[in-house]
Amino acid sequence: MLPITAVLVVGAASNADARPRPSHSIRKRFESNKGFGLGLELGAPTAITGKYWLGEGSDRALQFGVGYMDYYYDWRGFTAYGDYLVHLVSLASTESFELPFYIGGGIQYWYWQDYSFSGLGCNPGAGIYCSGNALGARVPIGISFDFNNVPLDVFLQLTPSLDFFFGEPGDYPHGFVQFIIGASVGIRYYFN
Repeated sequence: MLPITAVLVVGAASNADARPRPSHSIRKRFESNKGFGLGLELGAPTAITGKYWLGEGSDRALQFGVGYMDYYYDWRGFTAYGDYLVHLVSLASTESFELPFYIGGGIQYWYWQDYSFSGLGCNPGAGIYCSGNALGARVPIGISFDFNNVPLDVFLQLTPSLDFFFGEPGDYPHGFVQFIIGASVGIRYYFN
């Protein structure tokens, strides 16, 4: 009986010292302290990237990039994109950085060539070229480590897109729509 009583007393005492977790979130609205930045993005796509905040203390920004994309069936080539971003909430707020979650909408252009020449019917000698263009709508979703004391941000981003492939007669493939998800990481330096 004594061991059971001792366990109950110790258990009751330990519960008295426990503090409940806060029921509210510490998340808050994000406000920018930067202006215009340029940097490098790696992944899909790999690009020179820029971001322009739409005013002091804004949660809205324009994002763009020009570079190289490697997707589906070894299709590789030049890409350019532009996005409108809304930073919905800051997931973490410390003295050294903010961690905003963002989502946006934009467009992208991609000129690609197929470097695998396998399974697609590509035969340049017969006039069947595996190259073309794609124009798509994209929805970037990500988080940004927005540093308070240095003019930098680091971002991680997923970008679902719906791309329409088109090209000249004889180009293959063309005239179809493809759903693609890109993933990238990047860093930008802000000039103001």
